[in-house]
Amino acid sequence: MTAQSPVVNRYRSPWWLPEGHSQTLWRRFAPPVPVGQRRQRVELRDGDFIDVDWVDAAQSNSRPEQPIVVLLHGLCGSARSPYIQSLQRLLQERGISSAAMNFRGCSGHINRRARAYHSGCTEDLEEVYQCLRAQNPHRNFAFAGFSLGGNVLLKWLAEIGQREGVLGAVAVSTPFSLSYCSEALNTGMSRLYGHYFRRKLIDDVERKREFFRAQAGQTGWQQELERLEALGDLRRLKTLWEFDDQVTAPLHGFSGAEDYYGRCSSGPLLGDIKCRVTLIQSANDPIIPALSLPSEASLQPHISLHLEAAGGHVGFTCAGDANWLEERVFAALSKMNEATAVS
Repeated sequence: MTAQSPVVNRYRSPWWLPEGHSQTLWRRFAPPVPVGQRRQRVELRDGDFIDVDWVDAAQSNSRPEQPIVVLLHGLCGSARSPYIQSLQRLLQERGISSAAMNFRGCSGHINRRARAYHSGCTEDLEEVYQCLRAQNPHRNFAFAGFSLGGNVLLKWLAEIGQREGVLGAVAVSTPFSLSYCSEALNTGMSRLYGHYFRRKLIDDVERKREFFRAQAGQTGWQQELERLEALGDLRRLKTLWEFDDQVTAPLHGFSGAEDYYGRCSSGPLLGDIKCRVTLIQSANDPIIPALSLPSEASLQPHISLHLEAAGGHVGFTCAGDANWLEERVFAALSKMNEATAVS
């Protein structure tokens, strides 16, 4: 990342995206410009796998001192989500290679275990990082996480402490308090997002259950199928909290939704992070209530909070600057790389 990193102005809403819902939905449904990705499959210790989609740096700009940027998507997203592809495209143009991690079951292929992914699945990120680091032992790594991916990223950074090769991270639209955010998805228009996530997650489990039934005669599949069958009729679940209480929690070792939310929320863990971090949030995020946001006074000097007045949830389509969010992430990562080079 070059010393001429961009100076990014404050976010300004376009007139045709006047509030948080439209800013959120435009990013979600605007057709992305495809970027050429190459896939790497990372085999996990428990017999499952995670697919990582790489976009290599443009050869004309590529330099070995540049870090590899690892990207983490949000709930019900993937490496093909518009915000992931647009950032990978900008990084490619700037001579930076990036690796977008698909959480279990999000790459277009059903994973091999009953478990899937959740807001605190840091063990999967750790295995992916160890694999990429072993393949690139002389490269540094920077990270960018979005929504659920931001929460996983911050929790992981708090757990690993000081780690050689980890420069820093940017987290966008992070649900620092999973409990508050789950409550927000049951109120007002935000219930539409809760309904979408719940329906999509249930569909994913039902699809996996059918796939496992077809494999049940083969060695190793029956036990995993039994775990899925034990979940019962998922169509009776009415809220995301109920899904987390009756599906996410039992599949991933939690006693219930509140236990899951309490143990996996990244907000209380920010004080344990040792590397440089930039947090990008919007005050009109329809999914993340203000109560869940950390105060700037509570943050250590190496963690900076950029709270924009608007932008929605992983939205930030800016008037006069279509790549505002991508440039903001790039600028933050560039400063981290420059600071490391000087120190």
